[in-house]
Amino acid sequence: MHGGEDFHAIGDEHEIKRSGWRHVIDGAIGFVAGTTGAIACVYTGQPLDTVKVKMQTFPHLYRNSVQCFLKTLKSDGVRKGLYAGTIPALAANVAENAVLFASFEFCQKAVAQIVNKRDISDLNPAHKACAGSLAAVFSTFTLCPTELVKCRLQAAKETAATSAKSAKGYSGPWSLTRQIMRSEGILGFFKGFWPTFAREVPGYFFFFGGYEFSRYLLTPINKSPNEIGALKTILCGGIGGVLFWVLIFPADVVKSRVQIQGYGTLFGTTLQILKREGFRALYNGLGPTVVRTFFATGALFLAYENTKKYLQEFAG
Repeated sequence: MHGGEDFHAIGDEHEIKRSGWRHVIDGAIGFVAGTTGAIACVYTGQPLDTVKVKMQTFPHLYRNSVQCFLKTLKSDGVRKGLYAGTIPALAANVAENAVLFASFEFCQKAVAQIVNKRDISDLNPAHKACAGSLAAVFSTFTLCPTELVKCRLQAAKETAATSAKSAKGYSGPWSLTRQIMRSEGILGFFKGFWPTFAREVPGYFFFFGGYEFSRYLLTPINKSPNEIGALKTILCGGIGGVLFWVLIFPADVVKSRVQIQGYGTLFGTTLQILKREGFRALYNGLGPTVVRTFFATGALFLAYENTKKYLQEFAG
């Protein structure tokens, strides 16, 4: 009798340990897959992201997004113009998406426990949207500092031309990072944290919700969402990305202003924009953002899903 109890106790202990290692492995897979997706996302969408930031922060310098794109290309070229801030953009996206997707794996399991589901595969799109929103809480802390450096590099020329605070004191991401550390301290990297938080947490509810619901609708009967193919995965990712940006774009405009100007608050800057420039100013740069995000987010999810599938098969 006691021997049987001991046997079951040992079996349960092994199961707990195996389950614990499974959580670690799933988190690591999410981390690596998120990193791969982030790299694909940046190189696909960086030129139009540069246009977005310029239109958000210096709308009076450009008639429209097309003129901004062509003027940047003509005056600064591809590498120093349209791909300005690529290194911090990579750092920002890799940091954000690695943490986001690693956290997403854990948050799905937490949501599954809350709603009494045995496995994350039993979660519906709304459950996964909640998990994505919760995961964004963690990724915001890694995103804010690198996003700040990226935005300041992208708008460096306009900042130097329109303010007494010249951008000539730095020539690249590392020089700018040192300058911020010297003049503003470690907290300087977290300027715009609350606008970033206000963008990320609700935004990722619609990001993951749009992606998962689209996959649900496009999955044939008796098939898994993982079997819908590359084109449908890109389409679903694009839908999630467009929903994210259309619904939270005003918070992103405020974030860019606060981070580039180096002062202001979420509510104060929002009221200032509404008073001086009107409601439409909160959507400056939306056009190139929608185009960019459809393809960039599609590339992100395609790289993420394929990397995740390969690593899961490898891990067993």
